[in-house]
Amino acid sequence: MRIIITGGTGLIGKYLAEKLAAANYDIIILSRSPERATGLPAGVQAVKWDGRTAQGWGHLADGAKAIINLAGASIAGDGFIPSRWSDRRKRLILDSRVQAGQAVVAAVNAAATKPELIIQSSAVGYYGSRGNERLTEAAAPGADFLAQVCVAWEESVQPVMAHGVRLVVIRTGVVLSTQGGAFPLLLLPHKLFTGGPMGSGRQYLPWIHLDDEIRAIQFLIENPHLHGPFNLCAPEPATNREMSKAIGKAIGRPSFLPVPGFALKLVLGEAASLVLDSQRQVPHKLQEAGFTFNHPDLVAAIRHLVQNKL
Repeated sequence: MRIIITGGTGLIGKYLAEKLAAANYDIIILSRSPERATGLPAGVQAVKWDGRTAQGWGHLADGAKAIINLAGASIAGDGFIPSRWSDRRKRLILDSRVQAGQAVVAAVNAAATKPELIIQSSAVGYYGSRGNERLTEAAAPGADFLAQVCVAWEESVQPVMAHGVRLVVIRTGVVLSTQGGAFPLLLLPHKLFTGGPMGSGRQYLPWIHLDDEIRAIQFLIENPHLHGPFNLCAPEPATNREMSKAIGKAIGRPSFLPVPGFALKLVLGEAASLVLDSQRQVPHKLQEAGFTFNHPDLVAAIRHLVQNKL
């Protein structure tokens, strides 16, 4: 059974491809530079695409088990430290997501035998900054830039449902991994004995261990009655202060030096919302469907990641 992953060389895509290949799926990852996708596990093939159209790969959608669309320019930028959002950067963030979704729709439209499933990536940013409000999948979208991006991202693949294709949208929180994403940035100050809460520290930061992220996606693939949006996050979201304390406890470092919110806004501008927004996201539908988390405890999850370099 063939599964196509756009954005397959990113943090989630790489580990997902490996996991699904081990489960005997034939995996095709789409990449702008497939020649750089070296060391792929057995059962994983890299195919070139332009990130915008179905040209050169769309035929592979014919009869596929699923297309998992993870593609999109990094929200935080290409460096280790998040970069400010210029108008040009914001346009790239939006266009890269919408165009990838449109490419998936074009591939589905052209397929004689439609794929069984499209899994569309989204993010907790869909909800905007909501304080202490408990955010299930039924919560309305926010109105800020990231919320608008997520809404457009999700809507870009809606036309596949007209063909009877099952559509699942994954609204992912912060994926914890030492190998990429936001977590190394959260971890570094603690390693340097300068860790502490950012801003007030009271803002909620939904999180999920990389292993549970991958397992949840496989769970959604293998349960054909599931559809619509799913929050991919641990059952207990942590405040920024709780996250800082958990990191310090897990690695034996202090976590009491705060970073003022005004300083983050001065350096990052609008992008400071990545660490200052509050989203108390919960995985209501995922748990209702019977999914169980391997890493529901924050301290234990961080300790597992650091010890195993995941």
